[in-house]
Amino acid sequence: MDKRILIPTDFSQNALNATRYALDLYAKLNCEFYFLHVFRMESYTTSNLMMPEPGSAEYEAAKGASEERFAKLLNMLELHRDNPKHSYHTISTFNFLSVAMKEAIDSKGIDLVVMGTQGATGAKGIIFGSNTVNAMEKIRGCPVMAIPEDMTFSVPKEIVFPTNYKSTFKRKELNYLLEIAKMHQTAIRVLHFTKETSLDEDQEAHKQLLDDILESVEHSFHTLTDKDIAGGITTFVESRKSDMIAFINKKHFLFNSIFSRPLIKEIGYDAKVPILALNES
Repeated sequence: MDKRILIPTDFSQNALNATRYALDLYAKLNCEFYFLHVFRMESYTTSNLMMPEPGSAEYEAAKGASEERFAKLLNMLELHRDNPKHSYHTISTFNFLSVAMKEAIDSKGIDLVVMGTQGATGAKGIIFGSNTVNAMEKIRGCPVMAIPEDMTFSVPKEIVFPTNYKSTFKRKELNYLLEIAKMHQTAIRVLHFTKETSLDEDQEAHKQLLDDILESVEHSFHTLTDKDIAGGITTFVESRKSDMIAFINKKHFLFNSIFSRPLIKEIGYDAKVPILALNES
């Protein structure tokens, strides 16, 4: 079965960069790529109760402009990145981005969302734009991968997987992580943050289960006592020249403490490697 990947785009360089990364990362697999563009109309604002209707001149003009830009994008991809394993589809819609993404995920059976960390209007210093953060927080139907600006693809040799071992692991939560690791012979480095000198009985059991789940790929376990979790991850990744960070998107622990917008802005996280948000099942 083909893998179905959704790539939201505003036709910015950042979005194009995310597209290129996704095409290279999944070059070996049969994939259907769905490009999503949410177009806008100048006459419509959130305070304007009159929704533009399909068929109206302004609506059709905005949709037509979106489709023209898609035609240029597809021509470029086919000229420079012709891969018989890949096929492309486009979706032009007038909607809120989060709603449009969820609708596409449901209607197209999307397996993974890949998006840039910021678009054409991204403010300098805010590494993860609001659209990316919202997607990583709210989309539960499939994993979300965020690709940093100016990221050039290289075969990932090492993925860092932070955890506290406080809840159990399920194989299906880690399917995409394992898939990437097997595709590229990538090692997984499990990174544990703790203030304690040892794991309790439940944590030991969860660690053993994770060890069993990862048995088919190269992996190792590491521990840091750094109080600053986000800073510790950044230092660990930079010191080892790791290629990706993956985590399970749990509502109450790791995600909110590491990837919230204020913290990213505060530590100046450069987002030099892709981030893969897996969903708790």
